[in-house]
Amino acid sequence: MSGQPQLYSTPEPDVERAPSSDNDVTKRTAPVWLQRLSLFVLVLFCVYLGVLVMVLPWWTRVWDRNEFILARPWLAAVLHNGAVRGMISGLGLLDIWIGISEAVHYRDYRG
Repeated sequence: MSGQPQLYSTPEPDVERAPSSDNDVTKRTAPVWLQRLSLFVLVLFCVYLGVLVMVLPWWTRVWDRNEFILARPWLAAVLHNGAVRGMISGLGLLDIWIGISEAVHYRDYRG
């Protein structure tokens, strides 16, 4: 096998680089208005989705007469239970809490 050409060159040892100073590396952050806009959209989405998930299980016209649920009797038996409805509403409250918590703990990142 010594007659075959070498496909890969021998690896050279890595040269250690000197640590660069923090002045050389500039982190680019998004503008403040964009950070605030994304926070607003996130909070609006979380609160809207949370209210929807919190109210939907108790809205009888949507929850009790849903064709998808009624087509599966085992699923209807589970989802019409009050405790399951309460847990789903609790997830909605949790989502609202996450949105409000994001708004309260917001900080601008300035570059």
